Amino acid sequence: MTVQALAVLGTGSDVGKSLITAGICRFLHRAGMRVAPFKAQNMSLNSFVTPEGGEIGRAQALQAEACGILPHVDMNPILLKPESDNRSQVVVRGSVWSRENASTYFERRPQLWAIVQDSYARLAQQYETIVIEGAGSAAEMNLRDRDLVNWPIVELADARVILVADIDRGGVFAQVLGTVDLLEPDERDRVCGVVINKFRGDPKLFADGVSFVESRSGIPVLGVVPFLQDLLLDQEDSLHRERYCDRSWE
Repeated sequence: MTVQALAVLGTGSDVGKSLITAGICRFLHRAGMRVAPFKAQNMSLNSFVTPEGGEIGRAQALQAEACGILPHVDMNPILLKPESDNRSQVVVRGSVWSRENASTYFERRPQLWAIVQDSYARLAQQYETIVIEGAGSAAEMNLRDRDLVNWPIVELADARVILVADIDRGGVFAQVLGTVDLLEPDERDRVCGVVINKFRGDPKLFADGVSFVESRSGIPVLGVVPFLQDLLLDQEDSLHRERYCDRSWE
């Protein structure tokens, strides 16, 4: 694939991957590039219906708008809609596919991975750049053998990676350095920068923090993004509203 790809992965859930991805999409669109968003697997009850009538995550619909294009099911080929703590409705390419618990869902990985690959390939034929959003943490060690949404897609797309961390909750140094430490060497080599998200106050006060992250990780901090108050965007991440959901699905 000759398409260029950039992946936005996080140190955890709800660190702001969706919004950072949308911002990058908008920046590239304004620069005149043909760009599209992609998230292989999403978990949300608050879905969006595409013009063709298929369901995708609301974040990918927002990101498509940022790209100046219509949302399409290939931008989010797998959508999990939780029905209980351990059971979800599985929406594949916009249509209900099955209802699964976590164990049976993971058994279907080879079939689902083929669907993810097909969707990504179709986007790659239409656009110059794909901005990929990951899910959960970039270092979900217990899910490595079943992952559909983070490193397998990064490798498929031969993408560079931006790592997003949330300073508002505290522990941002452990977030970044711990995540980087748990990555495989080839994965670490793909990380081209860190974004410190949700900073309150004067970012100049974090200058020594930036220096510490850069010196300990060897990875540049691309920016410190302010905490945005009263952001009037739909929330679709499962941690935001569906805190009861089992995060092992993502």
